[in-house]
Amino acid sequence: MAITDWPLQERPRERLLALGPASLADAELLAILLRTGVRGKSAVDVARELIGRFGSVAGLLEAGSANLEETPGLGNAKLAQLQAALELARRALREELSSRDALASPRAVRDYLRLTLANRDHEVFVVVLLDAQHRVVTSEELFRGTIDGASVHPREVVKRALHYNAAAVILAHNHPSGVAEPSRADMQLTRRLIDALALVDIRVLDHFIIGDGEGVSLAERGCL
Repeated sequence: MAITDWPLQERPRERLLALGPASLADAELLAILLRTGVRGKSAVDVARELIGRFGSVAGLLEAGSANLEETPGLGNAKLAQLQAALELARRALREELSSRDALASPRAVRDYLRLTLANRDHEVFVVVLLDAQHRVVTSEELFRGTIDGASVHPREVVKRALHYNAAAVILAHNHPSGVAEPSRADMQLTRRLIDALALVDIRVLDHFIIGDGEGVSLAERGCL
């Protein structure tokens, strides 16, 4: 049954307007984004299937474009709407980090990096550049690699940090395998970057390893 055939008080959009977004389930919120269903399924049905397929709302938002495009009933319009919602989430988190001390908001840092890096099919190395108050100046993808890894050059990281007059940085890269556990090579690279940046008085505050739906902080593990 189409949502337009539901009683008015049960329709997600009308309930959101009357009671607020917190009153809706995940699938109902997603259904508002999707707007319409497909033949034989309402937008809520499609939303439930999407969340079920990717395991959670976070898994859906972190899904790559290729995975979303393979979903039956998810055409270009709905795909564009989901990708727009994901980009808005990224920008909101980036704005939050830019206005606050990154060390005071580790959840926002981790969430931003998860939305940026999770479910990439190749390795990407990101540097988040911070000012003296540890607010985000910008973030840049400095290196891209293959499914097995990316070559990271400390000199290039130092050059970008100096270009933005950064006082500190947060490093991050993803593991396309989905396993966020840091490797020995990750630890060695972190030490090389700490040493290189220390020569120009720039601190490395953390290095996040991003896998499927999770992010490991080397600082939290006492590895910095």
